[in-house]
Amino acid sequence: MLKETHRIVIKVGSSLVTNQGKGLDHSALTDWAEQIAKLRYIGKEIVLVSSGAIAEGMQRLNWNARPHALYELQAAAAVGQMGLAQAYASCFSHHGLLTAQVLLTHEDLSNRKRYLNARSALMTLMKLKTIPIINENDTVAMDEIRFGDNDTLAALVTNLVEADVLVILTDQDGLYTSDPRKNNDAQFLSEVSAGDPTLMGMAGGVGSSIGSGGMLTKVIAAKRAARSGAHTIIASGNEPQVLIRMAQGESIGTRLLATIPVLAARKQWLADYLQVRGKIFLDQGAVNALAKDGKSLLPIGVTHVSGEFDRGEAVACCTPEGKEIARGLINYATEETRKIMGKPSSSIESLLGYVDEPELIHRNNLALL
Repeated sequence: MLKETHRIVIKVGSSLVTNQGKGLDHSALTDWAEQIAKLRYIGKEIVLVSSGAIAEGMQRLNWNARPHALYELQAAAAVGQMGLAQAYASCFSHHGLLTAQVLLTHEDLSNRKRYLNARSALMTLMKLKTIPIINENDTVAMDEIRFGDNDTLAALVTNLVEADVLVILTDQDGLYTSDPRKNNDAQFLSEVSAGDPTLMGMAGGVGSSIGSGGMLTKVIAAKRAARSGAHTIIASGNEPQVLIRMAQGESIGTRLLATIPVLAARKQWLADYLQVRGKIFLDQGAVNALAKDGKSLLPIGVTHVSGEFDRGEAVACCTPEGKEIARGLINYATEETRKIMGKPSSSIESLLGYVDEPELIHRNNLALL
């Protein structure tokens, strides 16, 4: 599955990057960096979601048991994030790759402006050929906004960057019909539909005392990822060179398949589910660029604007006669759009004092009707 894909989100669990909770396993991190570097050099775009910050913080603070109090988890995360970021930066530097630490909360991805900002930052980091390393911002997250596990975070990041595949690496081989540690008759599932309702009943509880996720959270994550058209692979990170072998076409772990492709899923979401906040009217050149050439919408092609909208909200794109031909997520709010409409993208900074994006609506955030 990885052989044919371009953009991959990889999630590694706590048990794969720590010494049974005793801080970071630097030899394991070295191995992950080597495998990911090889994928990067054959043209794959990689986003890494890594656990391990709290375990590293616990080790540095000489705590033997994972705390339950939120403020103590926050403190451990704050201390541990330093070590996690330093360790990954060192490991990837041996392969000539830069890393970038990105800390997210649920609020970042539920707020449309912050969602777009996070998306733009991650897309830029991948374009710069860096390896974004993502973790939940445990230091500031409160109970009501915590993801609760990095499986959920990885699925939301998969949606965010429109990845083709989510790879969840754990200490289990994949998904079974029941818990193989308790039932000798449990059968291994090599390929299933990510939306299969029976999967929820098959998934067991928390896998280990080190992390907070279990097989159930992984099944739910796969279902989330499938909403944006991404497939999921749940596999054992203890398999030698697991990522390289997957990229070579070897079937490892359980494949949870999405029913629609990535781009089609996003276009359907844009066309059918978002409430339109305003309208922008295009000249005939812009209409042709969108409808015939599949291009992004630039400010120069807009003649006037109606309605009130913020950056990241859905707007209708209309012909000079007022017929809606497309809708998409706009990169500038109403007043900003009015200031830059009819102008070339090179003028955005002089008109606004900054540039969010050169396009008014990027083609990936645009659905033709």
